[in-house]
Amino acid sequence: MSKSFGAMSVAQLSVLIQSGAADPVDVAEAVFETIGNYADKAVFTVLTKSRALEEARASSKRLWEGRSLGLLDGIPIAWKDLFDIEGLVTTAGSVVLAADAPAKRDAAVVNLLRQAGMIAVGRTNMSEFAFSGLGINPHYGTPVNPRGSDLPRIPGGSSSGAGVAVAAGLVPVAMGTDTGGSVRIPAAFNGIVGYKATRGRHAMDGVYPLAKSLDSLGPLCRNVRDAVWIDAAMRGRTAPDIVERPLQGLELLVPENIVFDGAEPGVVAAFEAALERLQQAGARVSRAVIPAFNEIFDLMTRYGPLVTAEAFALHHQRLAGPDADRMDHRVVMRTRLGAKTTLADYLAILEARGRLIADVERLVGDRLIAFPSVAHVAPPIAPLEEDDELFFATNNKTLRNTALGNFLDWCGVSIPCGTGEAGMPVGLLLSATANRDEALLGIALAAEPVIRGDFA
Repeated sequence: MSKSFGAMSVAQLSVLIQSGAADPVDVAEAVFETIGNYADKAVFTVLTKSRALEEARASSKRLWEGRSLGLLDGIPIAWKDLFDIEGLVTTAGSVVLAADAPAKRDAAVVNLLRQAGMIAVGRTNMSEFAFSGLGINPHYGTPVNPRGSDLPRIPGGSSSGAGVAVAAGLVPVAMGTDTGGSVRIPAAFNGIVGYKATRGRHAMDGVYPLAKSLDSLGPLCRNVRDAVWIDAAMRGRTAPDIVERPLQGLELLVPENIVFDGAEPGVVAAFEAALERLQQAGARVSRAVIPAFNEIFDLMTRYGPLVTAEAFALHHQRLAGPDADRMDHRVVMRTRLGAKTTLADYLAILEARGRLIADVERLVGDRLIAFPSVAHVAPPIAPLEEDDELFFATNNKTLRNTALGNFLDWCGVSIPCGTGEAGMPVGLLLSATANRDEALLGIALAAEPVIRGDFA
């Protein structure tokens, strides 16, 4: 049993720990053994074994004395290399920050989950500065998608190591960030669940930014229930407060524009089959054009992407100095494009964004929006490393569907719905308008087994 602790869901492992059938110290040691035996050494950038064992011993003592902190006490978690962990340098997937001072304290959400009894096992790899949806990292290596059986495929990014760590059974949950899809994309590519919260739902203190008007947080895990439990602790709750909502009468809106453009046939087939299962379970589906989708891409063509403008503002001094030569040249190239967005352009984007959010909220109402998380399955790594033009084209297509939700301030959860080309996973993205996370997660709890179908 010990070898499979990391492959369990949070809920499954919690039952064992809370019942006394598994001790947190044994769980932590087994998780580190599993990580140590895993062939791909690019999943983690650093392991925090001393801290984890100290936390596990404290958890074990509490449980022995009948003082459990709750459902998450003793559960291991991995943290994306954007979250401050006391005593460690936050490198954000880059070598240029390696000489920075170590963090003086944990990030706010790291501290909250520590207070819930969770065990921090280490930091996971990522796209440099979180600025790619592919997960390729030339500095620390690129984690290989464990679902690929034919050839090495990308993990998705930017939370690449987080997605692989969960999908490979190394940890039950890993924390990611999502600015344009960085939780939902690796979840879709690796066949797991990824929940992106509404921006501002969780504290961002101590999280290295990419674009503050778009950045949000969320867990990558095995199922929606795990996401609900983690979300509660991230908000300082002692127990989950989200309940399952019935599918009967659920109204889903499927966009007819943008999100299916150039989609792989296998992705469309898996999505439509899941949609049919949802209808058979009582959901009502309507299809319509969402004009704001086209306007968003028109805005990007005219003024440049919002994320690129804010990334350039964050990194412009670094890009003007010697550090630029030590960064991934593709990150440098993409970030420098933000220089073209003037202050007037930036303000125009923000004004248009507010209008489009309001327009879409009126159009969508209380419905959930459903479409494929990504229009294609995880492609092979090698061609993307060798061809910059292919890299940028694939990155744009990979981010396209999920980035719409960030621009519109949606919350979303990617759930596996089947397989496409080469047997690789396909994700169905359920989204809701801003601050409707409770409704989204409550429905997702009921919808998940229907959406998954036979996907394990």
